[in-house]
Amino acid sequence: MSFAADMGRHSGRATPSLHDATYRQFKEATGGRSTNLLPIPVQTNLATSVRNLVDRDLLPLADNFPNLVLTDETLGAVRTQSEAMIVLGDADAAGIVREEIEVPGLYDNPNVRCLVYRRKGLQSGHPAFLQIHGGGMVANSAESSDSRNVAVAAALGVTIVSVDYRLAPEHPFPAALNDCEAALAWMHTGGLGLAIDTTRIAVGGDSAGGGIAASLCQSVRGTTLAPVFQHLVYPMLDDRTGALGMPVDPNLGTYIWKPEHNRYGWSAYLGTADPEVASPARSRSLAGLPPTWIGVGSLDLFLDENIEYARRLISEGVATELQVYPSAFHGFPFARDAPIAARFESDYLASLARGLGVSTNWREEDWTICQTPRP
Repeated sequence: MSFAADMGRHSGRATPSLHDATYRQFKEATGGRSTNLLPIPVQTNLATSVRNLVDRDLLPLADNFPNLVLTDETLGAVRTQSEAMIVLGDADAAGIVREEIEVPGLYDNPNVRCLVYRRKGLQSGHPAFLQIHGGGMVANSAESSDSRNVAVAAALGVTIVSVDYRLAPEHPFPAALNDCEAALAWMHTGGLGLAIDTTRIAVGGDSAGGGIAASLCQSVRGTTLAPVFQHLVYPMLDDRTGALGMPVDPNLGTYIWKPEHNRYGWSAYLGTADPEVASPARSRSLAGLPPTWIGVGSLDLFLDENIEYARRLISEGVATELQVYPSAFHGFPFARDAPIAARFESDYLASLARGLGVSTNWREEDWTICQTPRP
């Protein structure tokens, strides 16, 4: 089926945003016109001093990515713009079966839409990855991570379940967390005849998805649903980052995801919830969590909270790897042609492979096969 064409029938659901599109896809979708897709406010002033710190191969992305104002009034337009940006991976070229499913909701919640990715002819007993998309808690869908999920499923030979969780502000905490837990529980039941090795399930995501993944790992630790590994890409962990009155390193958060975006995303996600419960960085103990990989850029708004989360994990006995990418801002992997982005993608695959106990013979050119749909 055509997933892009099917987007409109999911009433009230988010659409994939620019936060999960590569820079190449962004340019192709816009014909090189990067700031005039929709008549919504755009911030154009970039901090010159911070720009001088940016990896030069990332400057085209920094200079051309639209810095949208994110408010209740503009959210609908942002989601519409996101839908226009979707580019699916080429599952057939990669030898991947992509399926749209619904899994039973938990706690009297509705069923949860997911996308499942697996190699054609994959044998039973293989590991799996529960992948949670980004979008600031307020945007995107499972399709927004499609290109990478196609590539990772092909590279590692694992089943990937990507969750189309409910979004804030329409569905504040704990809606997204409950949806992701429902998908994880479904994976343990062997749905679709997947026959995965339930002792080798990893949980992870990018940005907001990384934050939800961290919350999920905390929520299910010590239970039969506890994953073997958590894989966090510049995770959104702490509602206090960028909050009014809180100190902010002036070198962080200049590009793509800014303090004002973070304030909006967290406010929408929290609703009336207690941040001591909903914000994973506020957990009093991180003991008993699975081995962890965290990747973040040195100019990312989330740098300090990610470093602190890694420090706490290590201090509480959790095997943790923290990779900081120099001169890189939030979303830098979108600049697919930049060497530092290629290095990130290699680290992404290698760390997930280690966490799941699999090997990969992936080549850099294989990304092109998976991420550029054929005519």
